[in-house]
Amino acid sequence: MKTLKIRNVELGAGVPKTIVPIVAKTKADILAKAEEINKLPADLVEWRADFYDDLFKTPVMLETLKELRKVLGNTPILFTIRTKPEGGEVAPSIEDYSATNIAVAKSGDADLVDVEMFWGNTDWNAKASDVSAKLVDEIHKAGCLVVGSRHNFSATPSAAEIVSTLKNQKAANADMPKAAVMPKTKDDVVAVIAASVEFGKESDRPFLTISMGPLGMMSRVACELSGSCMTFGAAGQVSAPGQIQVGELKDMLTLIHTAQQG
Repeated sequence: MKTLKIRNVELGAGVPKTIVPIVAKTKADILAKAEEINKLPADLVEWRADFYDDLFKTPVMLETLKELRKVLGNTPILFTIRTKPEGGEVAPSIEDYSATNIAVAKSGDADLVDVEMFWGNTDWNAKASDVSAKLVDEIHKAGCLVVGSRHNFSATPSAAEIVSTLKNQKAANADMPKAAVMPKTKDDVVAVIAASVEFGKESDRPFLTISMGPLGMMSRVACELSGSCMTFGAAGQVSAPGQIQVGELKDMLTLIHTAQQG
């Protein structure tokens, strides 16, 4: 599998990486959280911009992103607008969603942009939507990488459907396909790990899978087994159920990786 080098971080090699979200509403709180994360062992930072009060005031948002980049230095930044249908805070038009993500990609201050790949389609076997595939292309033209994404906060699709949605994100040129689902049984957690192993057998790029909630917490530390290249940790406030504080998460990932290396 080809690894993905982003600044000083190589996804798909070595210990699975940790990423910590920022979910604050104001610029002051965003920058304060970034200062806090600087003291923690996070490999990447996700700015969950759907929590930000001035998200769609583009010049203001871009200035906040620029200041966030200054605070975080060389730490890679993933910019994410999570929409309400996929568990987020906003419900923008596809035009506003696309324009904002393209502006971020062109700014050069974010390293990756999250793109919801199946706009409005709940079929986990469906191909990526045309609007999402077009947005991926525009972000690539701007010189930025794409994390494709798919979420289900109420259930876990079958392992075959999870593999299918990851393959369809790959087919639409997402640099890192992602699937996050909510388990109801232990079998659901196993299905996510099994799907990850299956997809990883033929994937030519890093990918990310998550079984959410307390029941799915095991999937967040099973990256060495599943092949998921990174996992979300928390710095205090969490952005999704089941996240582990990043220091504890990093220790567990390192311990497992070391054991696997013999």
